Amino acid sequence: MSNEKIPYKIYLTEEEIPKQWYNMRADMKNKPAPLLNPGTLEPLKAEELAPIFCEELIAQELDNDTAYVDIPEEIQTYYKLYRPSPVMRAYHLEKALGTPAKIYYKFEGNNTSGSHKLNSALAQAYYAKKQGLKGVTTETGAGQWGTALAMACSFFDLECKVFMVKVSYEQKPFRREVMRTYGAEVTPSPSETTAIGRKILADHPGTTGSLGCAISEAVEVSTQSEGYRYVLGSVLNQVLLHQSVIGLEAKAALDKYDITPDIIIGCAGGGSNLGGLIAPFMGQKLRGEKDYRIIAVEPASCPSFTRGKFAYDFCDTGMICPLAKMYTLGSSFIPSANHAGGLRFHGMSTILSQLYHDGFMEAVSVEQTAVFEAAEQFARTEGILPAPESSHAIRAAIDEALKCKETGEEKTILFGLTGTGYFDMVAYEQYHNGNMSDYIPSDEDLQKGFDGIPQFPGNEI
Repeated sequence: MSNEKIPYKIYLTEEEIPKQWYNMRADMKNKPAPLLNPGTLEPLKAEELAPIFCEELIAQELDNDTAYVDIPEEIQTYYKLYRPSPVMRAYHLEKALGTPAKIYYKFEGNNTSGSHKLNSALAQAYYAKKQGLKGVTTETGAGQWGTALAMACSFFDLECKVFMVKVSYEQKPFRREVMRTYGAEVTPSPSETTAIGRKILADHPGTTGSLGCAISEAVEVSTQSEGYRYVLGSVLNQVLLHQSVIGLEAKAALDKYDITPDIIIGCAGGGSNLGGLIAPFMGQKLRGEKDYRIIAVEPASCPSFTRGKFAYDFCDTGMICPLAKMYTLGSSFIPSANHAGGLRFHGMSTILSQLYHDGFMEAVSVEQTAVFEAAEQFARTEGILPAPESSHAIRAAIDEALKCKETGEEKTILFGLTGTGYFDMVAYEQYHNGNMSDYIPSDEDLQKGFDGIPQFPGNEI
């Protein structure tokens, strides 16, 4: 089919929204390593996770074998508020770049949270309500997850307590206010409201916080509050399962026009967007049906994949959560305060870490001024103001398209546009005013985080 016949926006019908999530682990020969109890170093059982997570979500977290999981009808009805989301052809960006490459992006910003995070927030809130819980706690960095969870909790009449990384709480007050509009209680982290928060503040006076800090506080509050459980917006197996709706929709839409991407690109912080986008394509690759080049894009200031260690580590700074085997910078790693582009987590999804370790995908790191340069070019050509996180993928997509310009290859590129950047204008302001710098941690900086990775037989780094 000629390019002229491919529309700018490729939509599925409402009836074509996926009715099942896809679990990549079912097709992985090497399964992701199990979560470990930090006290016994034994794989965690469901009953040990019960004080932290919802029962149904624990089952999803531990299920390595079921390929497809039915999406409950009530979740489907809420998905229909903003799904299906379009696959867009970036004709204007292609023209500006002068590239023979064909660039497509899956746009997940058509909801009030401004991101893909609502896909999993709805699922987790639904299962919490189904279990009869009173409320949930969580952490949020840039604020997309906190906003999405606040929305989902309002739909299901649940209380919601959010610990927001302090630097983001201060830089993104409007995202905070959206959460409060939906009824959430928002606390800057680290805070004086928890024992772990007070310890972190004592050990690191003036710290701007990290997702690891906020996770510790949220878990502490959930385990000490009757009728509460903790929920997480990325990293976990269950989250990648819920986010597979992104990739399933993208593939179905492209299949309508016989479009097969050569390169699939996603930003990578904890792994929710990337894992969701690549899910059905990676499934084909794992089963030997098709091959794709899959690229994870992370910030040079928080380079888990490209400079991290593949080892068991704590997911939180307070070291109260289970141990996960992942690419990590160490749970004590805190990104520089000038890091404005999001994707701040010190580790990466165990699923994606195993796939990367086994050579099924590659990773690149990009500096944040180059990221915002790409964001501005995309906004000026495609008319969407992208979230800083998404702009890491835009940067890599532009770079790959320019390589096609040099070689004359007509490759097809698909990337994930996770959401919009309307609440991220402080970061854009820093870029426009020339106040944004490209801090890249030194080997000595990273070693401080690596030194905190637990040492036990089989976990040497």
